Amino acid sequence: MSNVAAWEDDPRTAPGARPVNRPSPSVKQARLGLALRGAEPPPRVYRTGTSQFRYWNATDALARAIRFWAPLLPAEARWPAARTLGVDLDAGVDLNAYYDRLGLCFFHATVRGVTVYSGESPDVLCHELGHAVLDAVRPELWNAASIEAAAFHESFGDITAILSALQVESVRTAVLTDTGGRLSRASRISRLAEQLGWAVRQSHPDAVEPDCLRNAVNSFFYQRPETLPPMAPAAVLSSEPHSFCRVFTAAWLESLAGMVDLRGATPDVLASVAVDAGRLLVGAIARARIGTNYFAQVASNLAAADATLFSGAYRQVLQRAFVGRGILSMASASAVPRQARRAGGAVPASRAVVLPVVSVPIDGRLHGIRLRRLLVEAPLGPSRWTVTSAAPDLGAIEPVAPDVASRAFVEDLLRRGRVDLREVQRDTARRSRRGRATHAIVRHGRRLRLERRLFH
Repeated sequence: MSNVAAWEDDPRTAPGARPVNRPSPSVKQARLGLALRGAEPPPRVYRTGTSQFRYWNATDALARAIRFWAPLLPAEARWPAARTLGVDLDAGVDLNAYYDRLGLCFFHATVRGVTVYSGESPDVLCHELGHAVLDAVRPELWNAASIEAAAFHESFGDITAILSALQVESVRTAVLTDTGGRLSRASRISRLAEQLGWAVRQSHPDAVEPDCLRNAVNSFFYQRPETLPPMAPAAVLSSEPHSFCRVFTAAWLESLAGMVDLRGATPDVLASVAVDAGRLLVGAIARARIGTNYFAQVASNLAAADATLFSGAYRQVLQRAFVGRGILSMASASAVPRQARRAGGAVPASRAVVLPVVSVPIDGRLHGIRLRRLLVEAPLGPSRWTVTSAAPDLGAIEPVAPDVASRAFVEDLLRRGRVDLREVQRDTARRSRRGRATHAIVRHGRRLRLERRLFH
């Protein structure tokens, strides 16, 4: 088998970092297959900066993520809209990347004389693939008009980047050495997309973290996203999904750190615990109700999945992490084991439950469009299994009504210019940039419906 050169982690992880030689990988498989666009170069060690290097570097990172997730997913999990996902490593000039159900697209841009390819970073590659993996497990999240559902998609992408990096033994060893065995400390796995973060920071200094795009080690506490501004500097939490996702990702990393502490911090234990964490997350996602407080729904089902899969071995560390971040209220966390037993060890799967399509009133005059009512897929209301997040002061926060959550979601999209308004826009000069639009308003007869186009 020939070797190829590839990055273990993000190209900007450490000064002087160099690619390593790895066995030539493959992403061609019957289930969850990928196909990189363009001719496949012969597998060999290529110089960085060449298209051949980027091809095999991307193949290595994506194959690593697929190898991790594929055995953990339900047997029926498939890409929702394509038998094989295409991968375009250079779709044009932009500091961006996206997943659109047909494939993964990456871009390049020259910043201060340095050309940055978003598809060169294993962090970015695996994050975008994470969107596709979650879509294969829970396609109902795709069009959910919910800030928390959208933010969880981003969190799952970041978690996928972390878990994929932990499949490399040298990365596990380095992280444990650098953190003294405490994964809850900032490290090369918590710092995501350092190179892309550097490039964005040159023009928007406060839009990203000082040393990366996002850091999974942070001090954010849960707040109801409907109460947050639609945009804010990286140091402040906002309802924008990439910002708000950091609350869940931080709690998840803290739970992973606690799981490792229980078994002893060695590279082999870390590899085994990463698989346990992946199994818990897949089990929770498959069963979590897509409610307006989706973070709490997933967190409570992590505990329920732990009761089923590991007889509650990780219960305390999960509870400490998600209660500590306010994602679960103390009352909800204490009730999960009892409710799980009543449900036979796990929450009944809600896969068959279809999100209600509701008409959300929007005053289009505020946005210069002819829009009074819009059909969206609203998150579900409360269920018999009551789950709440914590209030910042005392007690719990009751979930907002589905129509309120949906209205906040739509308003945020419009404020950030993320909706393609071509079918309803009066002033063509104010249309959203197509490359930045994640949604579109589409006519269905006399009705208007909000439909997702991509996650970027």
